[in-house]
Amino acid sequence: MAVDYAVIVVYLAGMLAMGWWGMRRAKSKSEFLVAGRRLGPWMYSGTMAAIVLGGASTIGGVGLGYQYGLSGAWMVFTIGLGLLALSVFFSARIARLKVYTVSEMLDLRYGGRAGLISGVVMWAYTLMLAVTSTIAYATIFDVLFDINRTVAIILGGAIVVAYSTLGGMWSITLTDMVQFVVKTIGVLLLLLPIAVIKAGGFSEMKAKLPTEYFDPLGIGGETIFTYVLIYTFGMLIGQDIWQRVFTARTDRTARWGGTVAGTYCLVYALAGAVIGTAAKVMYPKLPSADSAFATIVKDELPVGVRGLVLAAALAAVMSTSSGALIACATVANNDIWSKLRGAVSRGRGDEHDEVKGNRVFILIMGVAVIVIAIALNNVVEALTVAYNLLVGGLLVPILGGLLWRRGTAAGALAAVAVGGVAVIGLMATYGILANEPVYYGLLASLAVYVIVSLATKPTDAAVLIAWRERLAGKGADSDETAPETVTV
Repeated sequence: MAVDYAVIVVYLAGMLAMGWWGMRRAKSKSEFLVAGRRLGPWMYSGTMAAIVLGGASTIGGVGLGYQYGLSGAWMVFTIGLGLLALSVFFSARIARLKVYTVSEMLDLRYGGRAGLISGVVMWAYTLMLAVTSTIAYATIFDVLFDINRTVAIILGGAIVVAYSTLGGMWSITLTDMVQFVVKTIGVLLLLLPIAVIKAGGFSEMKAKLPTEYFDPLGIGGETIFTYVLIYTFGMLIGQDIWQRVFTARTDRTARWGGTVAGTYCLVYALAGAVIGTAAKVMYPKLPSADSAFATIVKDELPVGVRGLVLAAALAAVMSTSSGALIACATVANNDIWSKLRGAVSRGRGDEHDEVKGNRVFILIMGVAVIVIAIALNNVVEALTVAYNLLVGGLLVPILGGLLWRRGTAAGALAAVAVGGVAVIGLMATYGILANEPVYYGLLASLAVYVIVSLATKPTDAAVLIAWRERLAGKGADSDETAPETVTV
C-alpha cells in the first residue's frame, strides 16, 4: 500500500497548497465568496460537476447499482437533470442578480422581508449536507489506513476546513478543478472498465444476474418520482449550487457551462450503476451495498491505480463538503448573523473586514460540522431531513419569485413556514424516510403561497422595477466588477 499512500498524501498536500494560493488571491468579499464572479466555461463546468457529485453520488451511486442494477443510476441521474434544468432555464437570470445567497434573491424579489426565515432553513440544509459529506471520510480513510472513525472524520474535515478558510471560493474552485480531473480519471477511465472486465464483460454480467438488474425502471416508479422531487428540484434552489452559479463570468458561461456539467453527471450516474452491477457479480453477498465501492477498489485494482481511485473517491467527498461548508458559512454570516446584529447593508463595510468575518464563520461552521459528524450515526436520515426541509420549505417561494409576478412577501413567508412545519410534522407521523412528507409538504407550501399572495396586496411596483433591473444585469454593487478574468 506504500504507493497508494504516496498518491493520497501528494493529493492532500496539493489541496492545502491550493488553499494557501487562494488566500493570496481572495482580497475582497466578492473574491472570497464567489471567486470574483469571473470563472470561464471550462473551470466553471469542472467545479460545478465536482460539487454536485459527492460521496453519495460516488460511493452511494455504486451501492445503488449493487442493489438494483442499472436502475440504481436514477439518484445521480436526477441530480444531473436538476443541474441541466437550472442551467438552461434559470442560471442566466441567477447570475445577473449579482447576489451572494438565495435569501438575498428573496429579499430583492419580495422587498426585504423574506430573507431571515429562509436563511435559517437554508443554513440547516447546508449544515446537514456538509455533515453527511464529512462522515464519508470515515469510509475512505478506513480503507486506506484502517484508522478509527473519529480520527478519520477529524483528519479529512480538518483539511477541508483549512483550505476553505484560507482562500474561500478561490481555494475551493482550484481544488474542485483538480478533484474533477481526478474523479474523471479514477472513476470513469480506470474503475469503470476494470470493473466490467473483472466481472467478465456485459454478457457474463447478464448471465449471472436477474433480468431486473438490467431494467431501467427496476428501482421503482415511486422511488424515481421521489428522487426527481428531492434531487432535481433540490438542485434548482440549493445555496451550495447557486453560489457556484454566482462565480460565472457571464450568464452565457453559467448556461452553457452548467449544461456541460449536467451532461457529465448523467454519464457519471450510469458509470456508478455499471460499477455496482459488476461488483454484484464478483461479490454477491456483501453485508452492505455501500461497501461495494471500497471492496472492489481494495480487492481488484493494482497498486497505484488503487490509490488514484481512492483519491477520486476522496475528491468526490471533499468537493461536496467544501462547497456545502462555504455555503453554510455564507448563509450564517450574511443572512442570519448580519441581520440579527443589525449590520449595515451589503457592500458598505470594509472589504478586508468582510473577508475576515467570512473566514471566521467558515472556521466556526467547519468545527461545528466535524463535531456533529462525529456524534451523528444515521447519515441517510440527516440528509433526508435536510432535503425535505429545503424542497418543502423553499422551492415554491423561490421558483414563484422567479416565475410569478403576483407572488408576495406574505405568500413567500407563509409558504416557507407552512411547508417547513408540514414536512417536520409529516416526518414525525410517517417516518423520516417516508415519501409522504415531501409530497404533502410541497403541496401545502404551494397552496398557501398562491392563496396568501392573491389575498394580500401586490408587491410594491418600485420593488418589482428594481427586481427586473437586477434580472437584466443592472444595479449591482460596484465591487462585483473585477479587472481581470479567468477564461479557462
